Amino acid sequence: MRDAVNIEGISGFQQLAGQHVAVSDWLTITQQRIDTFADATDDHQWIHVDAERCARESPYGATVAHGFLTLSLLPAMLQSALAMSGIRMAINYGLNKVRFPAPVPVNSRLRVRLDILSVDDLPEGAQVNWAVAMEREGDSKPVCVAEFLMRCYP
Repeated sequence: MRDAVNIEGISGFQQLAGQHVAVSDWLTITQQRIDTFADATDDHQWIHVDAERCARESPYGATVAHGFLTLSLLPAMLQSALAMSGIRMAINYGLNKVRFPAPVPVNSRLRVRLDILSVDDLPEGAQVNWAVAMEREGDSKPVCVAEFLMRCYP
C-alpha cells in the first residue's frame, strides 16, 4: 500500500489545481466481485457472469467487469490515494464525459490516476473537478476515463 497524498483543506485543493495529484493502489477485479455487482444491479448479461460461454463466444475469452462496476470503484480508489484533512465532508456530486475505452477481463488489476482540473468556490466549500484515468495493469489503454465532481466542505 502506497502512502496517501494529504490534501489540507480547501486551500490544499486550490494549490493543486491543474496538476497531477496521485495514483491509487491496485485493486483486483475477481469473478466474485463481478457476480456480486451483477446481483446488486440485476445486470446478469452473459459477458459478465458466464465464463464457459465467454470462453467460447467472447472476443475477450473470459468474463469482463461491468463498466459501471469499474466506475463505482472510484471512491475506494480515491480513498487509497488521498487523505483530506480539514474537510468535514466530501460528497460525490457527479460525473462528466465518462467513457469505457477498454474492457476489464476478470482478474485484472486496476488503479486510477488523479489530476485536479479545477477548484470552484461554493458558498460553504468548494467543488473539485478531477480528471480520472483508470488503467489496467499491463495495458496502455485506460479502461475508464471521466471528469469526477466532488464537493468538499470544511
